[in-house]
Amino acid sequence: MVATTANPSTWQNKVLPVAVWVCVGYMVLYGFFGWLGWGIPAISEQLTGEASRWCERVSDGIFREPANALSNLGFVFAGLLMLRVLSTDPRNGDGPNQFHGLTPVAMLYAIAVIWLGPGSMLMHGTHTAWGAWADNLSMVMYILIPWLVNVAAMGGWTARRFFLVYLSLVVVYGVGRLLFGGRLGINLDFFGLSIALWGISEVLFRFWSQPMRWLSGLFGFVIAAIFGTMPWEMFAEPAKYWWIVLFWLPALLAPRAPPGRRSYRPWFIAGVVTYMAAFAIWLTGRPGNPLCNPDSLIQAHAIWHLLSAVATWCFFKFLRTEYVIDPERS
Repeated sequence: MVATTANPSTWQNKVLPVAVWVCVGYMVLYGFFGWLGWGIPAISEQLTGEASRWCERVSDGIFREPANALSNLGFVFAGLLMLRVLSTDPRNGDGPNQFHGLTPVAMLYAIAVIWLGPGSMLMHGTHTAWGAWADNLSMVMYILIPWLVNVAAMGGWTARRFFLVYLSLVVVYGVGRLLFGGRLGINLDFFGLSIALWGISEVLFRFWSQPMRWLSGLFGFVIAAIFGTMPWEMFAEPAKYWWIVLFWLPALLAPRAPPGRRSYRPWFIAGVVTYMAAFAIWLTGRPGNPLCNPDSLIQAHAIWHLLSAVATWCFFKFLRTEYVIDPERS
């Protein structure tokens, strides 16, 4: 996929300050509207004084779950740090790695990480239905990027095609969730599926071959099992898990070997380990779990946010390790 960017001399030094001021502006607006009141909470949320769905006791302040909301600043910090690194890269879009310099794809990744913070904060901070919508949309806007980057490389996509597909999926998910709910009315966990598609496409990126194209979909069952859903459960309920056929979507979109190779140690491994640790902690952040203490300043869900932010940084560093193995295709 071709990476393009404008002349860095005119705006390279402005990207990070602008992003910082946008984030500051968001917090000011958040405080203003929070002071006016968030309105009617979503029916899935608990009343003030009760333990929330994520353990922390619900407050009547502008942050309904203070620790769980403010911990999302970790994503903002991680994304801003990415922009700083990209802004100071010695090259800006003139090399084969599109995660070096202020290229469109690299900036999309960093901005998506930043948006994870406000998106999740709107859910934990406001307890509104639209806040929950923003939270889920932000997660999908992030998780789409890595697997689309992979299939774009193996499909020979242009940057324009990549962004067209990305924006189309974001719009379809955003509107679909608004109209039909979290599973889009068709039993589809788009975020969970995208995690599987990322893992599958990463296997293809590293071990591409014609036989591997069609074997790669089986890795989706491994990923699902890691997160607690066994293959036999899926086959027992085909109407619920019909989307397992999409495990072979990367194979369909990857007719050629990628032009590059990445180093999986240490950053990819660190990202996976960090995210899985975060997921294990996330499981404890529910009412009824022995480790849940609604009045503690240290909340499991807040730790999940912070560790997940670290994982996005690890994966950013991992994507920057790519190098060309076939100069004719770079």
